[in-house]
Amino acid sequence: MSNFLSIATVTETLKQMLDTTVGRDVPGANATAVRPAESGDKGVNIFLYQVSPNSSWRNEDLPTRRDDSTIAQRPRAALNLHYLLTFYGEEAHLEPQRLLGSVVSTLHAQPVLTRQRILAAISNAENGFLNGSDLAEEIEQVKFTPIPLSLEELHNLWSGFFQTSYSLSIAYQASVVFVEGMEMPQRALPVLERNLYVATFHQPIIEQVISQEGANQPIVFGSKLVIRGKSLRGDVTRVLIGGTEVEPEKVDETQIHLSLPDSLRAGVQSLQVAHKTMIGSPPEAHRGVESNVAAFVLRPTIASIDERTKVVKVSPTIGHKQRVVIHLNELNKPTKNSPNAYTFVLPPREADTNEIALPLSDVEAGTYLVRVQMDGAESLLEVVDGAYAGPKLVIK
Repeated sequence: MSNFLSIATVTETLKQMLDTTVGRDVPGANATAVRPAESGDKGVNIFLYQVSPNSSWRNEDLPTRRDDSTIAQRPRAALNLHYLLTFYGEEAHLEPQRLLGSVVSTLHAQPVLTRQRILAAISNAENGFLNGSDLAEEIEQVKFTPIPLSLEELHNLWSGFFQTSYSLSIAYQASVVFVEGMEMPQRALPVLERNLYVATFHQPIIEQVISQEGANQPIVFGSKLVIRGKSLRGDVTRVLIGGTEVEPEKVDETQIHLSLPDSLRAGVQSLQVAHKTMIGSPPEAHRGVESNVAAFVLRPTIASIDERTKVVKVSPTIGHKQRVVIHLNELNKPTKNSPNAYTFVLPPREADTNEIALPLSDVEAGTYLVRVQMDGAESLLEVVDGAYAGPKLVIK
């Protein structure tokens, strides 16, 4: 663990470590941590000029939160610190170069910030500004490695950042430095019992969805479906139809038989076979593999037509947001004129219903075949002796 003081702690520890070394090798020299343009005294100046994410550790803390937004583990940023070490002194006595040699020798021999050095730096920091730093408790220790900067990079660094004359300098990278949030995660109870389950990948495949009456027969309210395919049987087999889970009546490897649930609405419906896995003690069904999605059209059925009130009863129930269209086609018109045909788009309803009041104010008298279309799925007409015979409505 390491809190928000970790970056400043690394800088201060490095400064105190080098201050001892350069003062011994070059008498009168010391270490500072200010902008290079502000330094000029004999010694080495440490300046943090860039911070970048550590590519090896940046995603180690993911995910930090659970699905319910509670903290799973402390958010932790993994950083690399880029330092520019600048050397000052009398050029006639080559003091900058002697200081450079001293620093390079020290960081090559001792490239790691030990816990003892970190604790000493915290206690010796002026005015105690590092009190509360817990960098010394971090498992990963901070390591220094030299960064080779080209002439162009040095030019951009000095002319762009500092806008001052160049002084002898070298760059080092400190990694990895963690900065953790202050929120404490809620620890879950330890696992009481472990169960190991091994299952082969056995995905069901749907090839065809038909009515039990036959491959070319329409699917209507109350129909029984037959699902054909491969690998349809699982430990626990369920069928998902329009968001409703249905338990099949009969299941084998190539066919599933089931009745349609009453909650379905007319129109295009999606269908999927789901295999659930029995896991736990006692075993419970959990979501496993699912098949491809197939589609079928559920046609509405006209149950009855009230000749007096002109109300049509349909199955299944019409949803209040469903689009409903009524088609009327005149049957057995006695004149030579073309039979009349009417189409009415009904407005939305306030609630679900299975009754439709026909808007017949502008319809001529006669006998009409009636069809109901719900979300594009159309009711069927009765056929007698090769001709349409119903359902029909007589308008006088």
